[in-house]
Amino acid sequence: MRSIHFISGLPRSGSTLLAALLRQNPRFHANMSGPLAGMANAMLGEMSERNEFSLFITNEQRRRVLLGLFENYYGNEFKAEVIFDTSRTWCAKLPMLCELFPNVKMIACVRHMSWVIDSLERVIRDNALRPSSIFSFQTGGTVYSRAEGLANGEGMVGYAYNALKEAFYGAHAQHLMLLQYETLVSDPAKAMAAVYEFIGQPLFQHDFDHVDFDADAFDIRAGTPGLHTIRKKVAAPERATVLPPDVFRRFENDAFWLNAQANIHGVRVV
Repeated sequence: MRSIHFISGLPRSGSTLLAALLRQNPRFHANMSGPLAGMANAMLGEMSERNEFSLFITNEQRRRVLLGLFENYYGNEFKAEVIFDTSRTWCAKLPMLCELFPNVKMIACVRHMSWVIDSLERVIRDNALRPSSIFSFQTGGTVYSRAEGLANGEGMVGYAYNALKEAFYGAHAQHLMLLQYETLVSDPAKAMAAVYEFIGQPLFQHDFDHVDFDADAFDIRAGTPGLHTIRKKVAAPERATVLPPDVFRRFENDAFWLNAQANIHGVRVV
């Protein structure tokens, strides 16, 4: 099987930009979040003891079925030598991925939490006439209820944040690298060099002034045009937050990855 690695981490933290850059390399395939993580979860559930016939399913069979899912999903139409699959779920599945792919590497994109919430709120406001799938197309709510919904344990941000911590502090943390959004947009050459070193691939000269990625059809269907839009040129523009000060302050100390003493497994943070 070809090499497969994973992109995960927090939403609005550069995973789409990272995928857009990686796919400039003709040897690589990368994309925005896709269905494979959900399919793997469904297969795990169907092979569990909730299935009355699970007595006939061994762990080796489970492993082969899951490996077949990955191999057949990417199939022959993807000619790339190295595949990167993206999902916020993958951080929570790192033990499973290490069981399937002993040499797997996972790049988790991170960003100061206040700016993650800010970025999502900005997208919602930019589409004031279109309810978003992020909030199940509900039309009520305020910036406070939206921030609360995003940050709770089952929310879009809270789930990803907890999954990230699980991977960061877990027994398989040596397979993990954290890529800060702030590094990716301010020094993309440094960020990409770190990614190539981490996955053990020869460095490719990326074009940071002409980055292409089109997910307009997906974003429109989600009721959130612009959700995966990236700038043609990698840059770090300065802007003020759209969040009320108390909402912004609520999350400003949540960047646990910046605490070197808490990095008990020596996870590389770029």
